[in-house]
Amino acid sequence: MSRTLSLDPALIEAALTATAWPFEEARKLVERLKRTGKKEALFETGYGPSGLPHIGTFGEVARTSMVRHAFRILTGDTIPTHLIAFSDDMDGLRKVPDNIPNKELVAASLGKPLTQVPDPFGTHESFAHHNNARLREFLDAFGFDYEFKSATECYKSGIFDKTLLTVLGRYDAVMAIMLPSLREERQQSYSPFLPIHPKTGIVMQVAIEECKLDAGTIVWRDPETGERFETPVTGGHAKLQWKPDWAMRWVALGVDYEMAGKDLIDSVKLSGEIAKALGGLPPEGFNYELFLDEKGQKISKSKGNGLTIDEWLTYGTPDSLALFMFNKPREAKKLYFDVIPRQVDDYLTFLEKYPQQDAKARLMNPVWHIHAGEPPAPELVSSGGANQPGTTISFSMLLNLVAVANSEDPAVLWGFIRRYAPGVSPQTHPRLDSLVKRAVRYFEDFVKPQKTYRLADEVEAASLKRLSGVLASFETGERPATAEAIQEEIYNVGRAEPRYQDLKAKGATPERPGVSIEWFNTIYQVLLGEPRGPRFGSFVALYGVKETRALIARALAGDLVREHEAFLKSRAA
Repeated sequence: MSRTLSLDPALIEAALTATAWPFEEARKLVERLKRTGKKEALFETGYGPSGLPHIGTFGEVARTSMVRHAFRILTGDTIPTHLIAFSDDMDGLRKVPDNIPNKELVAASLGKPLTQVPDPFGTHESFAHHNNARLREFLDAFGFDYEFKSATECYKSGIFDKTLLTVLGRYDAVMAIMLPSLREERQQSYSPFLPIHPKTGIVMQVAIEECKLDAGTIVWRDPETGERFETPVTGGHAKLQWKPDWAMRWVALGVDYEMAGKDLIDSVKLSGEIAKALGGLPPEGFNYELFLDEKGQKISKSKGNGLTIDEWLTYGTPDSLALFMFNKPREAKKLYFDVIPRQVDDYLTFLEKYPQQDAKARLMNPVWHIHAGEPPAPELVSSGGANQPGTTISFSMLLNLVAVANSEDPAVLWGFIRRYAPGVSPQTHPRLDSLVKRAVRYFEDFVKPQKTYRLADEVEAASLKRLSGVLASFETGERPATAEAIQEEIYNVGRAEPRYQDLKAKGATPERPGVSIEWFNTIYQVLLGEPRGPRFGSFVALYGVKETRALIARALAGDLVREHEAFLKSRAA
């Protein structure tokens, strides 16, 4: 059952004109139910368990859940909603996935329903059962409210029988829709029904010689032996080709909303026409863009060329993954390891802004949709005591802290954090603790090998020495080492060097010029080995003034360049 919503009148009013895409989708569903008079809304997502679940599968459930929640707000939660996560696990195995063990075991069952293919991982009764379990584990861990349905169970239990007999009765109408979409040679053997071979158990792709409406059966021949069979279309003895199957499922279950990838636009249209031919109404929905791998190629479950759910969660949080799904669903996006830090930090930024926003702004904030209207409180950290406003420690900040701390131990990073904010601990800030651990892993696997330190030229070295001298006044305790005070001095050092002066900056004057990005690029490249970096005043406050001065000294002595070159040589060896 869906949890009870806390419906704020101001929020409901704002929802009526909210332009976030889940509300735009939900409004289509509201109008649909007005037309049909239906008293509940059924959402569906589909999953093909021919390979391990990937992030695209999760994304479809996450996005659909966001539309579902928006619908509940728009209707004042007066219309029951349900979400079905449907597995097409009765499909025949067409090829052996590249990313599984024991390929020979699976190859021996080519053509059989996925629920009849042995599990190459040896943990479940079939390959489909294994992959279905992996999907449910993550959906459950994320807290989705859904009902799992298996195609095999639906076919065998009789849930689809009535609609399957309707397909049989309207066989010619379904064929008239499908045949123009097929190549001429495929038209000769095509049938919407795929009988399960009673002797081999293989899902057969054969022409149907006769449809016996009174008996509810189809007649076909084994193309190799010529043997003639008569198979019931009900009870799991046959299944449908996937486009007619999709349409049949919409009609049999009464699906009101289902989204699909952009590559399925034509399939959605064909299945919609078939649904109408069966006397049903195609669901509402939209076509989202596909995810691309690091080379810009479409992600495939069988190739395993994208990120798995587990891989994302090794380095990023579930919330950051949900944000990735929320953002611009109609645009193609690269889905690889290098997108994770930005998503983590963007999520933290949205979460920090949320408490200060009004109802209208909150409905545009992704965290409202990610957390079904109840985002958690941001974990803020302050070095200035209880009276000073806190800020979020970003993932990028932690990555740079890992770099200069020269340690893979999360406890070492927590030592810096506690010194910066004594009242903070893994117990008081569990989200930050999870980020610390993930930052260590991400830095070692992806950041450290890609760093490029360089030596400072004469002008850069002089400016960095001046910066170290200015920081000395904070080290002695003469001045409070706050992030704001340190940042201002960093600007002052940049203003003192003509190379870094920017007279075109907003508010700049000859007496007080702006500071160009080149000064900060120098800091990032020479001290951190990165093309860009965090707000450096905040970084110094967290890492420590004394430690930052030592870092500058090591950089100017060439130690950082030499140490990284040695690391790269050892890694290559």
